[in-house]
Amino acid sequence: MRNWQLAAGAVLVAGLSVVGLRLEAQTASSGSSQPQPALSPKQEEAKALAACARMVVTDLHSLQIPEARSLRFQGKVSEAAALCRGGQRALQFRGTPWVDWENYWGTGDTASLPTGFLLNKPPAQRGVAGALVDLELQRVALIKFNVFDNSGTYKQFLEGRDGTPGPALKTWPEMRLAAGSPAYNEVGGEGPQVCKGDLIRWRTTNGICNDILNPAMGSAGMLFARNVEFETSFPDRALNDLTRNRHGNRLSLLEPDPQVISRRLFTRIQSKPDACASGYGLPGDSADANCDYQKAPFFNVLAAYWIQFMTHDWFTHLEEGHNQSDYMKVGCETKLVDNKEVPLTSEDIERLGCRPDDRMDKGYVAQDSAPGTFTSGSTTYLERAPATMSNNNTAWWDASQLYGFDDRSRQRVKRDPADRAKLLLVSAEGSGSAYLPVFAPDDPINPEWAGQEATGFPDNWTVGLSFLHNLFAREHNSFVSEFRRVTAAKPLADSGLRDPAHPLQVIRYKDVTPDELFEIARLVVAAEIAKIHTIEWTPQLLYNEPLYYGMNGNWNGLLGANGGLLSKALSNVVAANLGRSKNAEKATQLYSVLASGPGIFGLGSKVPGYKITDPKYTNGGVNHFGSPFNFPEEFVSVYRLHPLMPDLLEYRELDKDPNKIAKKVAVVETFQSKATPLMHSQGLANWGLTLGRQRLGLLTLHNSPLFLQNLKMGRLDSKTQQIDVVALDIIRDREHGVPRFNEFRRQYGLRQLTSFDDFMDHSLPADSSERKQQEDEVQTLREVYGQHVCDASKVITDAQINEDGSRINDCLGHPDGTMVDNIEDVDTAVGYLAESVRPHGFAISETQFVVFILNASRRLFSDRFFTSCFRPEFYSTLGVDWVNHNGPGPEMMEKGTPNGHAQPVSPMKRILTRNIPELAPELKTVVNAFDPWARDRGTYYSLAWKPRPGAEADDAFHEH
Repeated sequence: MRNWQLAAGAVLVAGLSVVGLRLEAQTASSGSSQPQPALSPKQEEAKALAACARMVVTDLHSLQIPEARSLRFQGKVSEAAALCRGGQRALQFRGTPWVDWENYWGTGDTASLPTGFLLNKPPAQRGVAGALVDLELQRVALIKFNVFDNSGTYKQFLEGRDGTPGPALKTWPEMRLAAGSPAYNEVGGEGPQVCKGDLIRWRTTNGICNDILNPAMGSAGMLFARNVEFETSFPDRALNDLTRNRHGNRLSLLEPDPQVISRRLFTRIQSKPDACASGYGLPGDSADANCDYQKAPFFNVLAAYWIQFMTHDWFTHLEEGHNQSDYMKVGCETKLVDNKEVPLTSEDIERLGCRPDDRMDKGYVAQDSAPGTFTSGSTTYLERAPATMSNNNTAWWDASQLYGFDDRSRQRVKRDPADRAKLLLVSAEGSGSAYLPVFAPDDPINPEWAGQEATGFPDNWTVGLSFLHNLFAREHNSFVSEFRRVTAAKPLADSGLRDPAHPLQVIRYKDVTPDELFEIARLVVAAEIAKIHTIEWTPQLLYNEPLYYGMNGNWNGLLGANGGLLSKALSNVVAANLGRSKNAEKATQLYSVLASGPGIFGLGSKVPGYKITDPKYTNGGVNHFGSPFNFPEEFVSVYRLHPLMPDLLEYRELDKDPNKIAKKVAVVETFQSKATPLMHSQGLANWGLTLGRQRLGLLTLHNSPLFLQNLKMGRLDSKTQQIDVVALDIIRDREHGVPRFNEFRRQYGLRQLTSFDDFMDHSLPADSSERKQQEDEVQTLREVYGQHVCDASKVITDAQINEDGSRINDCLGHPDGTMVDNIEDVDTAVGYLAESVRPHGFAISETQFVVFILNASRRLFSDRFFTSCFRPEFYSTLGVDWVNHNGPGPEMMEKGTPNGHAQPVSPMKRILTRNIPELAPELKTVVNAFDPWARDRGTYYSLAWKPRPGAEADDAFHEH
């Protein structure tokens, strides 16, 4: 496996060393999706090898990044590349809109591995290595074309400043602290602002000074960024000719009607509606309750709560759980008839089950005035999006959901008065276990949070969030306890820590104060969370070999944690040159490629002569690619993952029969203060078992939770005091100006769709039930979004061009004047759920995934505590080892080689067994804590739903 690892890395790096030249034309022709003549394995092997030779000679241009976004790589490769990497199957689907690498050898389960060849291993190696090349090409292009800051820096990005090209800029006046900031004078006031002292030792509460030279960047209250051209956002406003041509004035905040979309396209169809009761289950949590949902075989409900746990750390448009006090309508008013919006009849409303009297508070808007413009070259640009919103959380991966993100939220974080380094955990009556304390009457909270456990971000609280918050509070205290043990054993030893105010003074273990140890524990916990998400949650979300390498490459390096000669060479190049380069091409493109060798985590931390007082070193590992870091609105949009959540939780008891579903608890009955007694009475171990064994829902149409369509919210100023959260997701995306699905794909460098029929998987047999279901969905899309007579004279985008070099027009390749689908109007959240063709093991669509390719990397690249400040001076020697080894002591290895890899026991598995030791027997055979715990993982990325030994009697494997 080591040889394969080196081969994949060498192919990727060698292939991308030529990045930076101009792409002369789009990479692939449309090809054919028709079945190819059958070949014997030997014939296919020979044909593929000949294609490989041809590709080496002819395809150098395919590795080149263009100067124009309209010419960028779209995940479609040449015929030679497809044949070399995947044989006949890869050729067969080149004519579809979807990326080619999903059809390469080795990128699926065992069926994707070549058989009958003289040499079977090289084709699989070529396939996975080719997929990594394609993914890196996408990332480099995204870094070049998809970073747009709303804070006033965009002109500098395009034109540069003081002789430095824009993409190489590393500081911005717009990222200074304002005069009203409490730390204003501390960082330099009106003069040059540089963070120092305690502001750089730890993660600050409100996120300032993560970047030492850009104190405000990523802090609470900064503006959300964009990943799409400003001009394409807010399409309902029809602010330019392209948008008007693209949508024909068919859009508004409530058109097409969001509640109609929710009920017709998202509703879970029930075989026994009475047993589900609109997602509220049966009295007494009866196990006879049943809410049908489409289930993912390789992902568990713990993973669904995990992503809610993450988003609470990253972003929020709300201010303390609320939007504005003004209320707005939320649909259930119109439908499309003969391509015109007409009022719903009372019969329509009853049949749909929607509610015209629902109301919701309007979203906050930071800026809604017309943006300024500037001209660069011969093009006029907007300085920012037509409207902007504030991210009221810190944008850093800093565990702010646990520790707070401003002064008010930090007051909700309870520290143990007996040991101020620890979080307060109190024994629950009758349980024998300790949990986070419940909010006190004088805590700064909203009334609806009363009775919940105390934590930094308490909104949208559920028993799943209670589980994760309590787990990581225990992990915080576990680290503190181990630090105390080491201190007792060797009090005079060097802890590794240093104080920037006294950088040469050794800080012994006994010298570390409780306040300092609390902040060290926060650094460690935040890094553990980021590591879990990067190398454990995401590889299970995207369960195939290329993404295993890709995500582990982001963290440890493409060549593994210990690297090799190539890894060390790349690390030296990055640290010595590219991180500080003023060459825009290198800084923005080759930097991310070469960082794939040593990995992002710890990048720049091993530079000789490192000085904790010098920003050249402490800031030296970060790269913002010429644009200040914050999460973009489009990133928020693709995290609308509600179909993951079932309506009912299949509760199990560890000390009785884990295979038996004891009761079915309605998720909606675990909200807010109801979560606390459920957690205290039934315990972390039972809830861990429950969430770990149950499968979550597929991200697809007709699979959104019923309880979310009928959610009761007493705080709402409406007749119904209910809200359809699924419809609200669509409204919020429209409020935030997210482009509609097809332009969204073009903006991110994915191939467009030309009709609703493109959503179907045309490889399915025509008479299959899956094909029939997709045909029904296409018809519903046509009824909801409509059609129009196209006009070929109307150009609709400048993000891509046709393969013949012409501009894309309203007819999308259909004859002028014909009736075409309103594919351009489809909401992005609808579009990505409708994608039936996905790479093997992808719980999300390729459209969602391409947003992650950019932002999952940027949030690591931009954070010095994950790059150049991942050092003992900040984390302590124990802290660095804890993060690297997934806990105290040496690294522990899994038995065998899961999916062919020798790999450490995963960080989440170790955290679970360390802090809930009762779960150790249950987790003994589990490789990834987000894979259903009773599933047999099988061989090479199997998605089969079958029980592991000992779980054959599990109720989940005997469902009807």
